[in-house]
Amino acid sequence: MKTESSTFLQKLALVFLIILGLYLAKDFLIPLCIGGILATLFLPFCNWMQSKRIPKGLAVFICFFSILLIIATLISLLGWKISELFEDFNLIKQKSIEMGSQIQKYIFNHLNISIEEQLNILKKEQPSYADIFQMIFGSIASIFASLILVLVYFVFLLYYRGHIKNFLLKTVKPSKCEEMEQVIYNATKVSQQYLLGISKMIVLLWIMYAAGFSILGVENAIFFAILCGLLEIVPYVGNITGTILTVLITAIHGASLTLLGGIILVYVVVQFIQGWLLEPLILGPQVKINPLFTIIVLVLGQLLWGIPGIILAIPLTAIFKIICDHIEPLKPYGFLIGEITLPKKREEILQNLKSYLKQ
Repeated sequence: MKTESSTFLQKLALVFLIILGLYLAKDFLIPLCIGGILATLFLPFCNWMQSKRIPKGLAVFICFFSILLIIATLISLLGWKISELFEDFNLIKQKSIEMGSQIQKYIFNHLNISIEEQLNILKKEQPSYADIFQMIFGSIASIFASLILVLVYFVFLLYYRGHIKNFLLKTVKPSKCEEMEQVIYNATKVSQQYLLGISKMIVLLWIMYAAGFSILGVENAIFFAILCGLLEIVPYVGNITGTILTVLITAIHGASLTLLGGIILVYVVVQFIQGWLLEPLILGPQVKINPLFTIIVLVLGQLLWGIPGIILAIPLTAIFKIICDHIEPLKPYGFLIGEITLPKKREEILQNLKSYLKQ
């Protein structure tokens, strides 16, 4: 009995040390993980170029140029739409002031706090312009430095992938090399499948949201469609956040209750199509994490690594799940994290639809 309890305490202490290490080493691990996941996404493209006798260095450089082009395109697209949104800045400012004055009156009528006292409280709580500028400058500098690190890791992980694989094979016994190679292959494949699947999902969400918002007559419909689609990186929370922002900004522009209800209806319809059709078809069960552990890893990711932790939580958990599925002592944990098997009828419908789409 003592042996079992001591073993349990040792495992608990090990988990605690791992979590503590993840938190303390976040500045090092976050760029490395992002760079590694992006490298797995470009791995098939890089291997294909090398199979066409393109030198390894040139193939890696083409992948590097491709990812720069993708980042630049996304930034340009969002910047263009945000600049259009800020053309209505005066209207948004006026509506915000009106809403603020209504809140002040409500506080005065119900809490008996005068407007002057409210302003004094806000002045005490508000940081100075110098602090705000310093915070913004520090955030931009940190993001820029992290982006450079991500790109550096991306290039070198792609270039030295064979060397890293051989190192991992040397860490196990010769009899276990085949099993280790299978784990490496599946972990890399599941990362690619998740990233490609989520990219396809985002594009389809852009189309559905853009169509829905445009039919309703929402101002800046394309911008809000792009926003809601990109926030799909964060499951459950992302789409809700994008829809709430769409409703709030549309309401500030003086939209009717019918239009606001239409936006919520579009969100419900898109979520239904996504959850019942797109996710099983595109992502598949091998990279699907059940909703309970999805929320758990998102919360843990935010607590440990902040916003990057939220973005990285799902792909890292999917990789961890596939590793658990191929190591005998860890298989129960992979089963616990994974999605429950679909009902037979629904699975048959999805399989028939997959076959039809392939044809």
